Amino acid sequence: MTRDTAPLSMLSGWGRYPYCQSQIIQPANQQQLLQLNQSFAGIPRGQGRSYGDSALAGTVLSCKYLDQFIEFDPEHGILTVQAGITLAQILEVIVPQGWFLPVTPGTQFVTVAGAIAADVHGKNHHLAGCFSQHLLSMEMLLGDGSQLRVSPTHNTDLFQATCGGMGLTGIILSATLQLLPIKSSQINQTSVKARSLSDVYALFEQAAESTYSVAWIDCLAKGQQLGRSLLMTGEHAKQGPLANLPQKTLSIPFATPSALLNRFSIKAFNSVYYHRQRKTVAQQAIHYAPFFYPLDRIQHWNRLYGRKGFVQYQFVLPHAAGLLGMEAILKRISDQQQGSFLAVLKQLGPANENLLSFPREGYTLALDFKLQHGLFRFLEQLDQLVLDWGGRIYLAKDARMSQTVFKTSYPNWETFEAVRAQYAATGKYRSTQSVRLGLA
Repeated sequence: MTRDTAPLSMLSGWGRYPYCQSQIIQPANQQQLLQLNQSFAGIPRGQGRSYGDSALAGTVLSCKYLDQFIEFDPEHGILTVQAGITLAQILEVIVPQGWFLPVTPGTQFVTVAGAIAADVHGKNHHLAGCFSQHLLSMEMLLGDGSQLRVSPTHNTDLFQATCGGMGLTGIILSATLQLLPIKSSQINQTSVKARSLSDVYALFEQAAESTYSVAWIDCLAKGQQLGRSLLMTGEHAKQGPLANLPQKTLSIPFATPSALLNRFSIKAFNSVYYHRQRKTVAQQAIHYAPFFYPLDRIQHWNRLYGRKGFVQYQFVLPHAAGLLGMEAILKRISDQQQGSFLAVLKQLGPANENLLSFPREGYTLALDFKLQHGLFRFLEQLDQLVLDWGGRIYLAKDARMSQTVFKTSYPNWETFEAVRAQYAATGKYRSTQSVRLGLA
């Protein structure tokens, strides 16, 4: 399929905002991809699970069919796959053989290339870092048609630009990962109620050696209850079955009326969710799927935010900002009644050396806001608070960040642009997001 014959489609990210009219080029195999890359100019796209416009452009190269296993060493847990394969497809094969993903985001329906491009992190970043830190090597197709092996020790500049580079450096053909050995597909989960943000910060510090930790926050609570939370920690069980769960899912068939999501319904939900756990501490053994991917059981859950869609807003504040910085932002959200069903707090470990990778040592909060009048003005206020406290916004969740905010909070952007120019990516691989952020 050539660019001239590619169909036009209206595409969006997972937030269903913004939409972009795109020509979709969809190679059936790697040989077709090599041919199409000669005349292609746009952005590669996997499953479309980034929230904003990072996988949108006038021309999109779909990697849907580039999803094959290449090689798996079950003795040492080394896996090589085509970059269009999803984490769900990988888990289906590796879990019964006693292996798991060393880092995983909150959905298993992202591709390996997408996980690399966003340099995703999970509930174990404080100990395990980002996805890229378990990547042994990858094969890339560059803008000039050449292919290159890239790793932490080979063509390091391109590796550090590609991991977190949002698809702007070239097309990832394949990747080799080091997997994590497990004895069971079960997770031993401990859930602890925290009465305030200061309480949950203290609990995170106490749980610093826990393999996994994450907190749900009631972002509408006020006063002494500001930031009340449920902190969940988890460990891989040392014995039990090695099995995947059957795919039993619900589905949202259409976009629900936006009016159903308002400050009253969100406040009620948050109160019920917080009080549903009666004990201060609760423990249970659960399958890995609901622990890591609770929303994957609801297909098209993004339709719950209505026809206009929603914006996910995720930022990180460094340790230097301390409790005061996060309290200031939560107070602004609570005061404005800009509530979110899904407000997730995680502790992050040290930053890696990738040029546009999001995490840095501190705390990250992710919130969902339905698209409505005044939202962008409010988010601009949050942007300023995040900058004032030394933080930054996650590119994989971004749909509206300004060029000024981006270039202020990602100081390596000029080095990133220099690497793109060196490897023939400038002007060839670009997205709606990259243009908005002032990248060539």
